[in-house]
Amino acid sequence: MIKIKTFVFNPFQENTYLLYDETGEAVIIDPGCYAKSEEESLLSFIKENNIKLKHLLNTHSHIDHILGNQFVAKQFKLSLQSHKADVPLIERAKDQGAVFGIKTDKPPMPGKYLDEGMQIQFGNSVLDIIHAPGHSPGSLVFYNTKEKFMVVGDVLFNEGIGRTDLPGGNYDVLIDSIKNKLFPLGDDMEVYSGHGSTTTIGHERISNPFLS
Repeated sequence: MIKIKTFVFNPFQENTYLLYDETGEAVIIDPGCYAKSEEESLLSFIKENNIKLKHLLNTHSHIDHILGNQFVAKQFKLSLQSHKADVPLIERAKDQGAVFGIKTDKPPMPGKYLDEGMQIQFGNSVLDIIHAPGHSPGSLVFYNTKEKFMVVGDVLFNEGIGRTDLPGGNYDVLIDSIKNKLFPLGDDMEVYSGHGSTTTIGHERISNPFLS
Protein backbone atom coordinates (compact mmCIF):
# COMPACT_ATOMS: atom_id res chain seq x y z
CA MET A 1 0.00 0.00 0.00
CA ILE A 2 1.24 3.46 -0.89
CA LYS A 3 1.79 5.98 1.88
CA ILE A 4 1.73 9.67 1.02
CA LYS A 5 3.74 12.18 3.05
CA THR A 6 3.05 15.84 2.38
CA PHE A 7 5.57 18.64 2.95
CA VAL A 8 4.57 22.29 2.59
CA PHE A 9 7.55 24.19 1.25
CA ASN A 10 8.75 27.62 0.07
CA PRO A 11 7.03 31.03 0.18
CA PHE A 12 4.30 29.76 -2.16
CA GLN A 13 3.20 27.09 0.36
CA GLU A 14 3.63 24.39 -2.27
CA ASN A 15 2.79 20.77 -1.53
CA THR A 16 5.69 18.38 -2.08
CA TYR A 17 4.66 14.72 -2.07
CA LEU A 18 6.73 11.71 -1.08
CA LEU A 19 5.06 8.41 -2.03
CA TYR A 20 6.47 5.15 -0.67
CA ASP A 21 5.28 1.60 -0.08
CA GLU A 22 6.08 -1.38 2.15
CA THR A 23 9.37 -2.00 0.33
CA GLY A 24 10.67 1.44 1.28
CA GLU A 25 11.04 2.47 -2.35
CA ALA A 26 9.65 5.88 -3.16
CA VAL A 27 9.05 8.70 -5.60
CA ILE A 28 9.13 12.41 -4.89
CA ILE A 29 6.74 14.66 -6.80
CA ASP A 30 7.39 18.40 -7.15
CA PRO A 31 10.13 18.97 -4.57
CA GLY A 32 9.69 22.61 -3.63
CA CYS A 33 12.23 22.79 -0.82
CA TYR A 34 13.93 26.19 -0.93
CA ALA A 35 15.30 26.99 2.53
CA LYS A 36 18.04 24.93 4.13
CA SER A 37 15.64 23.94 6.90
CA GLU A 38 13.22 22.56 4.30
CA GLU A 39 15.94 20.46 2.69
CA GLU A 40 16.90 19.13 6.13
CA SER A 41 13.28 18.32 6.95
CA LEU A 42 12.96 16.26 3.76
CA LEU A 43 16.27 14.47 4.29
CA SER A 44 15.45 13.70 7.92
CA PHE A 45 12.14 12.05 7.05
CA ILE A 46 13.73 9.96 4.30
CA LYS A 47 16.54 8.77 6.56
CA GLU A 48 14.35 8.07 9.58
CA ASN A 49 12.00 5.94 7.50
CA ASN A 50 14.74 4.11 5.55
CA ILE A 51 13.27 5.33 2.28
CA LYS A 52 14.99 4.53 -1.01
CA LEU A 53 14.16 7.31 -3.44
CA LYS A 54 13.83 5.94 -6.99
CA HIS A 55 12.19 8.70 -9.07
CA LEU A 56 12.18 12.50 -9.22
CA LEU A 57 8.96 13.64 -10.88
CA ASN A 58 7.37 16.98 -11.74
CA THR A 59 3.69 17.54 -12.43
CA HIS A 60 4.70 20.77 -14.14
CA SER A 61 7.57 23.23 -14.21
CA HIS A 62 6.43 26.47 -12.58
CA ILE A 63 9.09 27.80 -10.23
CA ASP A 64 7.38 26.87 -6.95
CA HIS A 65 7.26 23.20 -7.95
CA ILE A 66 10.87 22.84 -9.11
CA LEU A 67 12.87 24.78 -6.51
CA GLY A 68 14.14 21.55 -4.92
CA ASN A 69 14.89 19.64 -8.13
CA GLN A 70 18.60 20.43 -8.07
CA PHE A 71 18.95 19.46 -4.42
CA VAL A 72 17.09 16.15 -4.81
CA ALA A 73 18.82 15.27 -8.08
CA LYS A 74 22.28 15.76 -6.56
CA GLN A 75 21.53 14.28 -3.16
CA PHE A 76 20.03 11.06 -4.53
CA LYS A 77 21.72 10.90 -7.94
CA LEU A 78 18.39 11.00 -9.76
CA SER A 79 17.43 12.31 -13.17
CA LEU A 80 14.37 14.55 -13.47
CA GLN A 81 11.34 13.15 -15.27
CA SER A 82 8.68 15.52 -16.65
CA HIS A 83 6.80 16.45 -19.82
CA LYS A 84 8.69 17.87 -22.78
CA ALA A 85 6.17 20.68 -23.33
CA ASP A 86 7.26 22.34 -20.07
CA VAL A 87 10.95 22.59 -21.00
CA PRO A 88 10.61 26.30 -21.90
CA LEU A 89 9.43 26.95 -18.33
CA ILE A 90 12.53 25.26 -16.92
CA GLU A 91 14.71 27.31 -19.24
CA ARG A 92 13.11 30.48 -17.87
CA ALA A 93 13.19 29.37 -14.24
CA LYS A 94 15.58 32.12 -13.08
CA ASP A 95 13.34 34.74 -14.67
CA GLN A 96 10.25 33.12 -13.12
CA GLY A 97 11.87 33.32 -9.72
CA ALA A 98 13.06 36.89 -10.13
CA VAL A 99 9.48 38.08 -10.60
CA PHE A 100 8.72 36.85 -7.06
CA GLY A 101 12.06 37.75 -5.48
CA ILE A 102 13.23 34.14 -5.52
CA LYS A 103 16.89 33.58 -6.34
CA THR A 104 17.69 30.20 -7.86
CA ASP A 105 20.31 28.53 -9.98
CA LYS A 106 19.24 27.00 -13.27
CA PRO A 107 17.42 23.77 -12.34
CA PRO A 108 18.24 20.45 -14.02
CA MET A 109 16.67 19.58 -17.34
CA PRO A 110 14.67 16.36 -17.69
CA GLY A 111 16.67 13.20 -18.30
CA LYS A 112 13.51 11.42 -19.37
CA TYR A 113 10.29 12.76 -20.84
CA LEU A 114 6.99 11.46 -19.55
CA ASP A 115 3.66 11.39 -21.35
CA GLU A 116 0.16 10.00 -21.07
CA GLY A 117 -0.06 6.22 -20.96
CA MET A 118 3.36 5.72 -19.39
CA GLN A 119 3.87 4.27 -15.91
CA ILE A 120 6.19 4.90 -12.97
CA GLN A 121 7.15 1.82 -10.97
CA PHE A 122 8.62 1.75 -7.46
CA GLY A 123 8.66 -1.16 -5.04
CA ASN A 124 5.40 -3.06 -5.46
CA SER A 125 3.59 0.03 -6.73
CA VAL A 126 2.70 1.69 -10.00
CA LEU A 127 1.59 5.19 -10.94
CA ASP A 128 -0.19 5.80 -14.22
CA ILE A 129 0.14 9.09 -16.06
CA ILE A 130 -2.32 11.51 -17.64
CA HIS A 131 -1.30 14.53 -19.69
CA ALA A 132 -3.64 17.31 -18.49
CA PRO A 133 -2.59 20.62 -20.08
CA GLY A 134 -4.20 23.97 -19.43
CA HIS A 135 -2.40 25.26 -16.35
CA SER A 136 0.85 24.61 -18.19
CA PRO A 137 1.42 22.93 -21.56
CA GLY A 138 3.06 19.89 -19.97
CA SER A 139 1.00 19.37 -16.83
CA LEU A 140 0.92 15.72 -15.74
CA VAL A 141 -1.28 13.83 -13.30
CA PHE A 142 0.06 10.75 -11.49
CA TYR A 143 -2.63 8.35 -10.27
CA ASN A 144 -3.37 4.89 -8.91
CA THR A 145 -6.84 3.50 -9.60
CA LYS A 146 -6.55 0.61 -7.11
CA GLU A 147 -5.72 2.89 -4.19
CA LYS A 148 -7.95 5.66 -5.55
CA PHE A 149 -5.77 8.76 -5.49
CA MET A 150 -4.23 11.22 -7.90
CA VAL A 151 -1.47 13.82 -7.58
CA VAL A 152 -2.55 16.63 -9.86
CA GLY A 153 -0.15 19.53 -9.36
CA ASP A 154 -2.01 22.78 -10.06
CA VAL A 155 -4.57 21.33 -12.47
CA LEU A 156 -7.30 21.09 -9.82
CA PHE A 157 -7.79 22.40 -6.29
CA ASN A 158 -10.36 22.07 -3.54
CA GLU A 159 -13.18 24.12 -5.13
CA GLY A 160 -10.74 25.78 -7.51
CA ILE A 161 -8.63 25.27 -10.61
CA GLY A 162 -5.12 26.23 -11.64
CA ARG A 163 -4.30 29.67 -13.00
CA THR A 164 -4.44 30.03 -16.75
CA ASP A 165 -3.03 33.57 -17.04
CA LEU A 166 0.58 32.40 -16.91
CA PRO A 167 2.63 31.65 -20.06
CA GLY A 168 1.27 28.52 -21.74
CA GLY A 169 -1.99 28.56 -19.79
CA ASN A 170 -5.34 28.04 -21.49
CA TYR A 171 -8.65 28.10 -19.59
CA ASP A 172 -10.71 26.08 -22.08
CA VAL A 173 -8.00 23.43 -22.37
CA LEU A 174 -7.75 23.16 -18.58
CA ILE A 175 -11.50 22.69 -18.11
CA ASP A 176 -11.47 20.05 -20.85
CA SER A 177 -8.57 18.23 -19.16
CA ILE A 178 -10.40 18.10 -15.85
CA LYS A 179 -13.80 17.08 -17.17
CA ASN A 180 -12.67 14.61 -19.82
CA LYS A 181 -9.53 13.13 -18.25
CA LEU A 182 -9.87 13.37 -14.47
CA PHE A 183 -13.62 13.11 -13.89
CA PRO A 184 -13.90 9.72 -15.66
CA LEU A 185 -11.57 8.15 -13.07
CA GLY A 186 -14.41 8.23 -10.53
CA ASP A 187 -15.94 10.31 -7.76
CA ASP A 188 -14.11 8.38 -5.04
CA MET A 189 -10.66 9.37 -6.30
CA GLU A 190 -8.81 11.46 -3.70
CA VAL A 191 -7.12 14.51 -5.18
CA TYR A 192 -3.73 15.70 -3.91
CA SER A 193 -3.20 19.22 -5.22
CA GLY A 194 -0.13 21.41 -5.53
CA HIS A 195 -1.43 23.80 -2.87
CA GLY A 196 -4.00 23.54 -0.11
CA SER A 197 -6.01 20.59 1.17
CA THR A 198 -6.96 17.32 -0.46
CA THR A 199 -10.37 16.86 -2.05
CA THR A 200 -12.20 14.27 -4.15
CA ILE A 201 -13.39 14.16 -7.73
CA GLY A 202 -16.95 13.72 -6.45
CA HIS A 203 -16.76 16.86 -4.34
CA GLU A 204 -15.32 18.90 -7.20
CA ARG A 205 -17.90 17.64 -9.66
CA ILE A 206 -20.66 19.02 -7.42
CA SER A 207 -19.10 21.96 -5.55
CA ASN A 208 -16.39 23.44 -7.76
CA PRO A 209 -17.79 26.71 -9.18
CA PHE A 210 -15.61 26.39 -12.29
CA LEU A 211 -16.84 22.88 -13.09
CA SER A 212 -20.43 22.49 -11.92
